[in-house]
Amino acid sequence: MTTTTSQPYALLFPGQGSQKVGMGKALFDASPAARAVFEEADDVLGERLSALCFDGDEGELALTANTQPAILTCSVAALRVFRERLEPQLGAPAVCAGHSLGEFSALVAAGALRFADALRLVRIRGQAMQEAVPAGVGAMAAIIGMPADELEALCVRISSEGDGEVSPANENGGGQIVVAGHAGAVERLVAEIEATAERVRAIPLQVSAPFHCGLMAPAAERLAAALEDIAIGRLAIPVIANVDAAPYPDAAQVKDRLVRQVTSRVRWEASVQRLAHDGVRRGFELGHGRVLAGLCRRIDRALKITGLGAPADFDRVAA
Repeated sequence: MTTTTSQPYALLFPGQGSQKVGMGKALFDASPAARAVFEEADDVLGERLSALCFDGDEGELALTANTQPAILTCSVAALRVFRERLEPQLGAPAVCAGHSLGEFSALVAAGALRFADALRLVRIRGQAMQEAVPAGVGAMAAIIGMPADELEALCVRISSEGDGEVSPANENGGGQIVVAGHAGAVERLVAEIEATAERVRAIPLQVSAPFHCGLMAPAAERLAAALEDIAIGRLAIPVIANVDAAPYPDAAQVKDRLVRQVTSRVRWEASVQRLAHDGVRRGFELGHGRVLAGLCRRIDRALKITGLGAPADFDRVAA
């Protein structure tokens, strides 16, 4: 690298939905540090997670219990390469943040969670979230263009009228809010928006479960039990929590916020706004894809996010 910067920057970590067969393979081939992460994941889980990431079946990779450890592993592999190649010149990050599952990756980056512990936790989390609601009972939909307060009021009204519950699940920014809940309530909300709301789009999503809503309570309980014996380390870097879009006050709050996150909305728009408020103008998305870069662009165009998921990405930043 020929230049350095003292500007504060963020490390961002994607969540479920960024997966694709082939992810992580180029880093694995090019970097011993990344290869060690995938080998550790295979050993911890007792299976070839690396093979599933590199050339497995798309449907098997999309299973929530597989997707979550796979995305975590790819993000941590990219993190290890970042620390080896770029952090010596850039200095330490000012803050970390992750979208949903990505919060576990952020906590690994900050030193609060050991990678092996995070792997075991997200495997349990993925299984529990998939099993919390029988197939067909829950649903999710993306609502684009409706003010947050109006959508909140609509969710409250529909939830009170007997078709089950529906609530905001992901506040992704740029006018996009994802809702989740019972299939009947979500379908009714979509139909009502289509019939009455001008310039608002309602798009049903193909998902395996209704994440980040009250129906996930059984999954939250299982995660809480799994966290009981996990040691939480000191946060060496501030981490923005999804549930309140604020930095963890201390390590003692990590378990509580991770459990609450399962049933709470992901406040991603507010999290990105917090980064901007704190003077962050640059960030790096570690792992496969550019999902967070796209979301951040819609929230604050002054925040420049660079995706780092393949060797060529690191080469471009270093140059």
